Amino acid sequence: MVRLRNARTYPGVYIDGYEVRLRIDSLHGASMLPINRPLIFSLVIATASLIAPFAHGQKTDVLPAPLPAQIHNGKKVFISNAGGDSNYLYSGGPDRLYDQFYAALQSWGRYKLVTDPAEADLVFAVSFSNQFVGENGSSQPVVGRSLTDPQFRLTILDPGTRVTLWTLTEHLQVAVLQGNRDKNFDQALADLVNDLKNIAGQPAATSPRR
Repeated sequence: MVRLRNARTYPGVYIDGYEVRLRIDSLHGASMLPINRPLIFSLVIATASLIAPFAHGQKTDVLPAPLPAQIHNGKKVFISNAGGDSNYLYSGGPDRLYDQFYAALQSWGRYKLVTDPAEADLVFAVSFSNQFVGENGSSQPVVGRSLTDPQFRLTILDPGTRVTLWTLTEHLQVAVLQGNRDKNFDQALADLVNDLKNIAGQPAATSPRR
C-alpha cells in the first residue's frame, strides 16, 4: 500500500467565483521532485477552463412572464368600489379612495371611464384594508394599541370571464397626526396609480381618419 506523506496546495485562480487549486502529494519514502511553478500554474488554468462550463450550468436566468394582453390593449374601464375595512383614521369619508382613484384615472386619460361594466374592456376594483398584525408597544408611532397594516388594493378583472388578470397593492405608512395620515393616504394612492401606469403603458397610436 502506498501512503501519502505530505501535500502541497498551490494558490488557485477564480473562475466565476469558484476557486481552483492544484494539490500535489508526495509518496511516502520517495523524494519530492523539483517543482516547476510555471507548469503548475498552467495546469491550474487548464483545470479551471474545464470546470468553468459546469459553473455556468448552475446559473439559471428566468425571463419575465408576459402581462395579460387586455391590460395594454383595453380602452374602456369600469371602476368598481370594492369597499373594504373602515378608514376612520383618514378624513374624507368611506368613499375617499374611490373618488380620488377615479379622479386620478380621469386625469391620466389612458382609459375611457364608463359607467356600465358591460361596455368595459376591463374592470378596476379598488379597495382599502386595515389588517391587524399584532399589539402595539408604547414606543410604536401608531394610534391605539392595535398594530395594523393599512393598504390599498387594485384588482384588474376581465369583465367577460371575471378572471383576475392582475393585482396591485400599496401599503400606507402609519402616523400619529391626522394631517400626516392624510398625506400618507395621498402618497400611497399616487404610488398605486404609478404602479398601474408601469404595467399598462400608453395605448397604441391609431391612424388618423381620412
